[in-house]
Amino acid sequence: MPSTSPLRSWVASANGHRDFPLQNLPLGVFSHNGSAPRSGVAIGEHIFDLEAALAAGVFEGLARTAVEATRGGQLNGFFQLGREARVALRERLLELFTEGSTLHGKLEAQGAKLLPLATDCQMHLPAKIGDYTDFYVGIEHAQNVGKLFRPDNPLLPNYKHVPIGYHGRASTVRPSGTDVRRPKGQTLPAGHSEPTFGPCARLDFELELGIWIGQGNDMGDSIEIADAADHIAGYCLLNDWSARDIQAWEYQPLGPFLSKSFITSVSPWVVTAEALAPFRRAQPARPDGDPQPLAYLLDPQDQASGAFDIELEVLLTTESMREKGLPPHRLTLSNTRHMYWTVAQMVAHHSVNGCQLQAGDLFGSGTLSGPHNDQFGSLLEITEGGKKPIELASGEVRKFLEDGDEIILRARCVREGFASIGFGECRGTVLPAR
Repeated sequence: MPSTSPLRSWVASANGHRDFPLQNLPLGVFSHNGSAPRSGVAIGEHIFDLEAALAAGVFEGLARTAVEATRGGQLNGFFQLGREARVALRERLLELFTEGSTLHGKLEAQGAKLLPLATDCQMHLPAKIGDYTDFYVGIEHAQNVGKLFRPDNPLLPNYKHVPIGYHGRASTVRPSGTDVRRPKGQTLPAGHSEPTFGPCARLDFELELGIWIGQGNDMGDSIEIADAADHIAGYCLLNDWSARDIQAWEYQPLGPFLSKSFITSVSPWVVTAEALAPFRRAQPARPDGDPQPLAYLLDPQDQASGAFDIELEVLLTTESMREKGLPPHRLTLSNTRHMYWTVAQMVAHHSVNGCQLQAGDLFGSGTLSGPHNDQFGSLLEITEGGKKPIELASGEVRKFLEDGDEIILRARCVREGFASIGFGECRGTVLPAR
């Protein structure tokens, strides 16, 4: 529902808010003052308590059905309802919070009961994740990493024909703010013929877009590419932390295992497709000579509007920087426009063999690097595998992450004539190995 109208909210902090103006209204799960986890909507510096609002009687019809499906501290039931219920809830929320709302006084009178400050709340995972799949659709990242290991042939032959992905570990997906314990595993040190066991020495981040699945499919059925967008509940930021030295030893022949499964961080707010509608773009045309996708992956509407223009940022702070009051160091400023495959193509491919997707499943896009050095989405690329350390304002250098380092992911959507929206942050601080 793109609109250029300058809607304003009676929630003062929402007007001009970097991430959560009235035009965003992402959903999440939070707790406040020791409460059980419950559903809410981010608006400005506040969280609108959907369950308390339901009890106050401000929802009816399909919007009420949508809110009822968010109860219990998980959004899976809401995701399963699909687009119609999601739109009904969004429209009602816009009615409630736009300046001049007839319920302004009633809602404001309940104060913190309905609109606690976000800083007073704890965020949780928005859904119970049945399965987590990590894709590899950032072609710049695929080429950069390929060059490190296969300089003459960085992309494998199948990359431009099929959206590459692998199954990750759902049990260790955690919300922003969860500490990252340095993993241990086997590595093969340079010049050695036998592996050793110990803490990872080449810990890395990966900048990704997270995709929450809405309505799923029955086992044995597939989701058609033309219908795939309707099976997406929303989006978040995702950091697929990676132990590069463990990965280098274990990933052949079957791929990453312990090097990825120790933690995956996500931002806690689910930004809906409706909020992102003004920031959709045509999928970039493939370069001359690249193969066209097979028919099950090709839909004209998806090619015309299935991509997004979302600016992605990665920041680093160290213990020393925080002690000295130094600002975070920007590592990366990239964009989702560097995705070689659309999200709809990922959904269609994942289900084409009859694999069952379910509400609350999570996809990672794969690392979203751009073509330039300041757009790389991992330290593996930025430092060329540790050959070119980063110099920080504190006088420190980094090849890979050290204990005490914090990585912060941010995202922002900007378009002239429309309110800018963001995703909130995805943070994680590295702790020493046990």
